[in-house]
Order: sequence, then structure tokens, then C-alpha cells
Amino acid sequence: MSGTVYMQSLAIADLAAAYRERRTTPLEVVQTLLARIAAPDDRHIWISRVPPELALQQAQTLGACDPQSLPLYGVPFAIKDNIDLAGVPTTAGCPAFAYTPGGSAFVVRRLMEAGAIPIGKTNMDQFATGLVGTRSPYGECGNSFDPAYISGGSSAGSAVAVAMGLASFALGTDTAGSGRIPAAFNNLVGLKPSCGRLSTGGVVPACRTLDAVSIFALSAQDAARVCRVAEGFDEAEPYSRRAPASSPAIATATATATALGGGPFRFGVPRPEQLRFFGNEEYPRLFDAAVARLEALGGQRVLIDFAPFIETAQLLYGGPWLAERYLVIDALLHSAPEAILPITRQVIADGATPLASDAFRAQYRLQKLRRASEGVWSEIQVLAIPTAGTIYRRAQIEASPLQLNSNLGFYTNFMNLLDLAGVAVPAGFSADALPFGITLAAPAWSDYALLALAARFQAGQASRQGALSALVPAEPDFSFTPPMDSIAVAVCGAHLEGLALNHQLRNLGAVLRERTRTAAQYRFYALPGGPPHRPGLVRVAQQGAAIEVEVWSVPSAAFGGFVAQIPAPLAIGKVQLADDSQVCGFLCEGQAVSQALDITAHGGWRAYLASLG
Repeated sequence: MSGTVYMQSLAIADLAAAYRERRTTPLEVVQTLLARIAAPDDRHIWISRVPPELALQQAQTLGACDPQSLPLYGVPFAIKDNIDLAGVPTTAGCPAFAYTPGGSAFVVRRLMEAGAIPIGKTNMDQFATGLVGTRSPYGECGNSFDPAYISGGSSAGSAVAVAMGLASFALGTDTAGSGRIPAAFNNLVGLKPSCGRLSTGGVVPACRTLDAVSIFALSAQDAARVCRVAEGFDEAEPYSRRAPASSPAIATATATATALGGGPFRFGVPRPEQLRFFGNEEYPRLFDAAVARLEALGGQRVLIDFAPFIETAQLLYGGPWLAERYLVIDALLHSAPEAILPITRQVIADGATPLASDAFRAQYRLQKLRRASEGVWSEIQVLAIPTAGTIYRRAQIEASPLQLNSNLGFYTNFMNLLDLAGVAVPAGFSADALPFGITLAAPAWSDYALLALAARFQAGQASRQGALSALVPAEPDFSFTPPMDSIAVAVCGAHLEGLALNHQLRNLGAVLRERTRTAAQYRFYALPGGPPHRPGLVRVAQQGAAIEVEVWSVPSAAFGGFVAQIPAPLAIGKVQLADDSQVCGFLCEGQAVSQALDITAHGGWRAYLASLG
């Protein structure tokens, strides 16, 4: 069957099955998508497309590889235009600001190395300042269900591209709700990960201390797949954070995962008088139905005091954090203010006025609100709220751009200030056939626990893929939360994600912690024998190189049995990583490489496998 006929579903599981069963190829998929996006862009989804020859070349190269050799083999994705893609202009929604980066953002590189294919750069509210999708000189982005309504922003085009079947997933950013509001308005899952989990290296900042790279996907499982590839500590980005191997946060996340993955759990809902729907008569009914659904999944509703969250949300645009946005466009404001949209200028210009004393005063207030909100987490494991209190027509936004945009941030603006993770998940449709969504939130590093609950919530309903008629594929429940008591193990060959022996780790309950490199002190060899074919990592005193590895958290109770399975000449020793930390990992006896092929120049096992064709 040709790719043009097959492509009813871009869900990653469906696409992987089609590749595996040889029903289509990456080249056919890309050719079909290029034809789709060449049509008139009446919803103003794109700012620029990837040059067709580059996308086709990447697809053709992948066609020579085993579809199971890469976790995102042949998966097409879109990129918000404040995230760098090498050789394609980054505009942040402002032509006068545009530059062409020589390299791609950290997360984009990871995704492409995993086999994902970028299709284009998407429209956005200028400088990521807005939740509406209408503040762009490239046109107002229309909702995927009804273009008279807003798409949500600022990651407008990214959401609409996925909802309309032009990409399997898309990258956005989320400082104030930009990765959740568009998800809700376009019937998608929107992951706002823990700040620092996905590096913001190569991303034009909005508020640099609060920014997060977000993921739009057709399902919670797809969002988890993408996050697992894109995440990881980025030494070059000061705001990148390591996911802790064990800490109170991980202990909480593990307990949450146990509950949310299938057991009873407690979820918080704001008191009725604290909920706001801004005159929308449909959303209260839909939110009540979503709460009832969570109860049917084993949840116990707990009414909480939402006041600290509401007040925190007001700090984001009502406090000195606007100064961070001002820093991004300071030079352009002075040299060519007319190049910035009037509404964007109006919002950000106030960032020039806060004093240092204002910043400290706001920090003190925020810390007090953080302390006030922390008590909630002793009562509940997850917070359930509407993603937005209402949706507006584009004409309404034009008539009252500031107040209505502010209304949309009521349930979103507090998230990064309080260091929470959040997942927006579809939760039904209003009488006028527009989608509604809720957000599940919990403290940082609970991302996969939240996705596990989102997957359960989504699974019990016939969930459409965005605005398409195809349904989200049914998949088994999952949980990717690292075990509390675990040992970090570096793998470099057949145990890598998606390869022949990875199931051994998965069967033990191991969880991928990060993708990184060793210190430049190793030689790398393809050992004779197999299948499965294996590499050998040997530490050397001279002429060493950095080799790609994955670090997995293996439950301590299973570690001994795992080590016992390892055949000679491989063994577990201490592997030094690029940041000079040491973890347990696969090493090879030196004498075993005399008959092996030196593949150090490839820099890793995946690159070597790809070179075999």
C-alpha cells in the first residue's frame, strides 16, 4: 500500500507499525506531507517549511535502515519558530528579529538523531507573548475545528499542524500556558514538562528562568515517547536540570505513579466558588464530566484552596517577570520599535520599569505563595483543573486583546512559577463541536506519572486524533517513573532504547534517565559474533573519544540478576561520563578487541548501525 493511501493516522504507534510491516516508507510519508503543506495555508500554520530536498534526503537515508533501529524512525514533526533548526530562519514571529542558526536546538538534535524528520517552522504569537495565536505578522492562526475561533497560543501553528494531520507531534514552548492552551483548543495532549527537563538551549527565550520546551501529541503515549528522546541534561544550557535519581521529589513522583498508574488516587479540584468560566455555559458541564471520569478511574475528589495558585498566576504578567521578556527585545525596541506588533510592544514595554527592589519584593511574595501551595500536596497527588475557562472567537480577541488573553491564563500562569509539571488532555466536546480539555498537574519530575494518568483518562473514550476522524490507537497502560531505589547503568549497544536487548531493561522495570556521552577516554569496537551484535567499550590512556550512551535507572533489587546475564568479554564497571560523573556501565575486556572492528569514529552504536545501510 502506498504512503499516500496509508496516511490516515500519524500516531507514532500506527506509523511504526506501518513501517515495520512495510506498508509505507519514510520517503512516501514525507512526500505525502510535502504535498499537503504545499496547499494554501488558510489557517496560517507555517512561517517557513524545511527545504523539500532536505526532508526527502533524510527520509531516503532512513529508508535504508531497520525501522526498529531508532525510537522515532521516520516520524515527522513541526517546530515552533522560536526553536532553532539548522539552516532554517528563526523569527520568533518577528521578521526583523530573524536569524539563520548554524546548528539546531539541543532537543531538535536529539529528535533527529532518533529518526524524527522536521517538516517546518510554525506560526506563533510574536516573541511567545500571548495565549491566543493571533499576535503574528504571518497571519492569525485559525482553530483546527473552526477557523473563526482562536487556535490558542503562543504555540499556535504547532498545535494546529498536529491536529490537522501535518505532523505526528510538534515542539512548542510554555512559559504561561503556551503548550497547554493550544492543546485544549485543538483536541491534543500538551505536555508542559518540568522546567529544565528538556533543554532550552537553542530556544529564543520569553522568560528565561521560567521557560519550558513543550510537546504537542495525539496521545499521552506519544508525548512520553517524544519526551524520553528529547530530555536530558545539557551542560551548555545553564537552566537545564538533571532529573534526580533519588530525592523527595522522586519519592513523591514514584508514589504518585503507583497510584495514578492503576490504583486509587486523590486529585484536587478548586472549590466551586474559585472556578471561573468567564460566561461559558458549556465548560462547567464538561469539567464536571471530566471530574466524574477521574472518579471512575479510582480517583477521590478533594476540594482544595486554589487561592495561592490564583495569586501566583497574577505575578507572571503583573510583576517584574516582564523584565525578562523586555531583555529579549530591548535592542529591537530601541532600534526599530515599529518592527514589533503594537500589542506585543504594549505588553512587553512595561518590563523596562521594574526596579531591583520590585524584583526582590516579588520573589519574597512568590516564596510565600509557594509555601502556601505546598500544603496541598500532602492532601492530593494530582491537581485537576480546566486547561482554559473558555474559548473566544478571533473577533472577540480583536475587540479586547489584553483582558481576554489574561482570562485564558487563569489556570496556566502559575505552573512554572511554582515548579510544577502539567499535562493537558482532551476531555470532550461542547455542543458547538469545539474541544474542551483539562490539565493534570503535580510537582516537578512527576511528568511520566501524569502522562500515565492522562493515558488512562484518554483510553476510555473514543478519542479523535486532533481534528481528524481517525481515532487515537489503543495501547497498553504505561508508567515511566524512575524507581525510588535504583542504580544508574550506562549502556552503549544492544540495550539502547528500541534495540534488540532493550527489553531486558524494560522487563526489570528500568527507566531511561538520560542520553549523554562518555568522557573522551574510550575506544569503541564492533565485536565479532551475534546476533545480537554487540559493541565493546574500552577505556584507554591516549587517543580516546566521547561515545554516545544512555543511562538507565535499574531497580536495585534487579541489578544483580541483570549483571549475571552479561556474557564475557563484557562486564559492568565504572564508566566516566562527559560531566566527569561516574556510573555503572558496560565495559569490554581489552584482549577481546584484537579481532574487533574499531568504530570509534562513528561516535556511537546507532551511528555505526546506520552506516551499514
